[in-house]
Amino acid sequence: MAEDRTLRTSRTLPYSPAQIYGAFASPDLLSRWWGPDGFTNTFEVFEFTAGGRWKFVMHGPDGNDHVNESVFVALVPDARIVIRHDCAPHFTLTVELAPVGDGTLLTWAQVFEDARTAQAVKQRAGPANEQNLDRLTEVLGRDRGAT
Repeated sequence: MAEDRTLRTSRTLPYSPAQIYGAFASPDLLSRWWGPDGFTNTFEVFEFTAGGRWKFVMHGPDGNDHVNESVFVALVPDARIVIRHDCAPHFTLTVELAPVGDGTLLTWAQVFEDARTAQAVKQRAGPANEQNLDRLTEVLGRDRGAT
């Protein structure tokens, strides 16, 4: 059953689907918001095309580095991003963007290989995913204020 392997979050953001998609497509913007609070990123490879690689290091506030390797499986401009995380823990992240009113409903679903892994990371990944969206909102707000 996929539900016991899936972590979900959703939020309506006051930005257009194009603005949010752009925050994924731009390595400069993405590096500023990707990850939980206190993390920074160094991108080594960023090929934002279907089948493209994304290799980066997340630098934790505790001084530990976390190497990540992923592949952009599917990209539908302003609507859908599918990323396969190719290192432990293995998962596929699907981000869907749907226009609502003056904003966008962003739905985030991480499907892990098995329920045990999903449950093991749930305590950490659930709040981290929310922090990710907080940081995305903050970066887009700053970006909007700069124009």
